[in-house]
Amino acid sequence: MATPLAYTATYTHSADALRAALADEQYWKDRIEEVGGDDAQLVEFDAAEDRLSVRMVQTVPAAELPNAITAVRPEGLVITRSETYTREGGSFEARVQGVPAQVSGTVRLTESDTAAEALVAGAAEVGIPLFGKKIEAAIVARLLDMLVAEAKFTDTWITDH
Repeated sequence: MATPLAYTATYTHSADALRAALADEQYWKDRIEEVGGDDAQLVEFDAAEDRLSVRMVQTVPAAELPNAITAVRPEGLVITRSETYTREGGSFEARVQGVPAQVSGTVRLTESDTAAEALVAGAAEVGIPLFGKKIEAAIVARLLDMLVAEAKFTDTWITDH
């Protein structure tokens, strides 16, 4: 059974401003450099008129991981993240290389007169007997921290651009 992931990012900008940022390749390059971690790379950016797809690779060093994860993966984690967006929202998936672990879910964009929100709903699933639930909880906690940092970066980036 997977561990749920839920997060709401609130932006001080309109949903259209958020969509414009997401459709800008420079935004993704800047985001991965600022909050992506060591050796993070933007591997793919594909923006069509009504659909956007990005793929990133991020590394989480062992020193930044809880013991539940380093017991299984002492060298750290290499994570491939994919995100796809349309006007209404999108979906995401993250896979950990060499480990039967994945996170997936959806993002729904909503807006008011002065702000936009991205409602993230997903789940982490780790197929390792005995340790899976502990690792899932650690992954969700780490992802929540990362989502907070990415939302803060995004709001600032939109203001600056």
